[in-house]
Amino acid sequence: MSRLLRLLALLALAAISLQLYFVARVALMIGVDPASTTFQRSEARRILGQQGRLAWSQDWVPLSAVSPHLPRAIIASEDAGFAEHGGIEWEAVQGAWDKNQKAEQRVQQRGSRRPPKVVGGSTLTQQLAKNLFLSGERTFLRKAQEALLTLALEGLLSKRRLLELYVNHVEWGEGVFGAEAAARHYFRVPARQLSAAQAARLAVMLPAPKRFERQPNSPYLAGRSATIQARMGAVQVP
Repeated sequence: MSRLLRLLALLALAAISLQLYFVARVALMIGVDPASTTFQRSEARRILGQQGRLAWSQDWVPLSAVSPHLPRAIIASEDAGFAEHGGIEWEAVQGAWDKNQKAEQRVQQRGSRRPPKVVGGSTLTQQLAKNLFLSGERTFLRKAQEALLTLALEGLLSKRRLLELYVNHVEWGEGVFGAEAAARHYFRVPARQLSAAQAARLAVMLPAPKRFERQPNSPYLAGRSATIQARMGAVQVP
């Protein structure tokens, strides 16, 4: 019993130490721009392994050097409540959970081996937490760690800093990361010159950037972009 208690104590200490490590890294981001994220490093290894070379594009720019249309479009498309919530929208999480459970039940009833499409309920801060620190696996422990990181990001960083980190590290295509690289890759302009229509199009690409990069003339992309552009005026930007 004493050996078991010592083991549990060590595990608890390790868990606490890990959280303190993450909090320290988040606190460092108050004034230091992270050079890369866990997701980016994973993608770099994948691209290098598959292609034998690393085609990569990313240039950090301050949020003040990004067209104001882009944060507005991203919030309209990905997280309308970004300015108000504390990092996690529990109703959206519950809704996504219910949809995923129903989808899994339908797959089981049909006897299909194809996994159900997973619906996300993540805020921008949750997406940032995952990209900065975590792997892409979907487990309870990973989601719990994502929630803790999200709360740390929201507690230590301003909303504008969160947006700045997000727009500089989010993926916009194969080896294309950040607003500056995306603006030049798709429209041949710097991020500060993006129009409302161009910003809306980039925002709509975010859930599946590699797919939309291969299908630039997708009717869905065009239609959804028009919808997001129409909503941008009502968005509250921090």
